[in-house]
Amino acid sequence: MPNPTPTRERIVEATLRIIGQDGVAAVTNRRIAKEAGVSLGSITYHFATQHDLLRESLRSFVDQETRRFTDLAARHMTDCVTAEQAATIVGQVSADTTFDSEHIAPFELYIHAGRDPQLRPAAAECFTAYDQLAASILGGLGVPDPERLAGPVVALVVGLQLRRLATGSTSDDLVTALLLLTGAATPGP
Repeated sequence: MPNPTPTRERIVEATLRIIGQDGVAAVTNRRIAKEAGVSLGSITYHFATQHDLLRESLRSFVDQETRRFTDLAARHMTDCVTAEQAATIVGQVSADTTFDSEHIAPFELYIHAGRDPQLRPAAAECFTAYDQLAASILGGLGVPDPERLAGPVVALVVGLQLRRLATGSTSDDLVTALLLLTGAATPGP
């Protein structure tokens, strides 16, 4: 029975799994073809260069995450949500996020973009999408100047997720940090 998932999507998903498992250097057309269950020629048919494939993989992941967080915000953000409640929701989402190979891959791709100027525009687009989503949520919470605060909030979340990934720590620090950044909590003594 043929796989109903479109070939291009299977290639992107396989690429993310490979990057998450073994890093960007492990991405080869042969390995992608085997992992995706597609012919070797279909990879070059859908993606002229490896940069195109990496860029599309990064965008695909961010599109999925943006949809997920937008849906979450729509379900939980009402006129009466406090910053504390929003931070708790973000903390729960963070705690529920397993660092499987597809969730590790974006970190690898962001680092790779630091070395490869051709990937930087895609990484910038990804962070712009995260910033816009953060600004929307912050604005919904009534946080003053949400556009200015969005970048630091995104950087904080990404940094703490990277820390969690590297150390195996919990997401508790994320809730506290978000509350401090939005001014909803008072710093400790």
